[in-house]
Amino acid sequence: MPKGRKSTAVIISQIPLVQSGLQNIIHDYFPETAINFLHYSHELNPLQFRQADYIIADLCAESGNARQACRHYYSLLTVHATRCIFFVPPESYPIAVELLMRPGCTLLSRVEPIENIIKAIRNGDEAPELISKTLASPLWQASMNATQRQVKLTISERQVLRLLGKGWCINQIAVMLKKSNKTISAQKNSAMRRLALRSNAEMFAWINSAEGMKMLSLMPVPKDAAPGVGA
Repeated sequence: MPKGRKSTAVIISQIPLVQSGLQNIIHDYFPETAINFLHYSHELNPLQFRQADYIIADLCAESGNARQACRHYYSLLTVHATRCIFFVPPESYPIAVELLMRPGCTLLSRVEPIENIIKAIRNGDEAPELISKTLASPLWQASMNATQRQVKLTISERQVLRLLGKGWCINQIAVMLKKSNKTISAQKNSAMRRLALRSNAEMFAWINSAEGMKMLSLMPVPKDAAPGVGA
């Protein structure tokens, strides 16, 4: 933590209980810190990010937008190395590790003990722990695996997402699988609902994430490997 001047923290969560809890911790243990509150990750702009001494972001409150939130924070971190502390839900652990496990960042579980939160803030400028012991514990990992197992795509849904990831369009997939465009679109939308993805941008971000590549057994292919429009 910076010394000799008033520090600034940004707390990002839409949950009042989380906001008040973090506010109480900072007021009790870091009274010289001014706090700014935001509700969503997209409200954090580059200027706020650079001016803050540290960011505390609740990914657990981002619902189906956790992947998009991780990518937003990643874009900010590639420009400026602001100290960040992230609360990570089980379903977002793979993408959080992939994008947010950077120098100066700490990943915490959503059930982190208060003393670990204090430690993450206090030791941020010295030797921050990238992943808390709670988050890395076998019990929490088991919870993460159970959450991931709950997301089960049908064979058809996996097939459609896999082909979309390889650059095929709905029409090409329909021709190849001898189905209607309406059926392919329905299978794509069903898969998106199961994965809590709310836009095509989120869908393609998930497909290209470590989690998506693993679930779909998908390997990158050259763009010219996709079939032509007339195929």
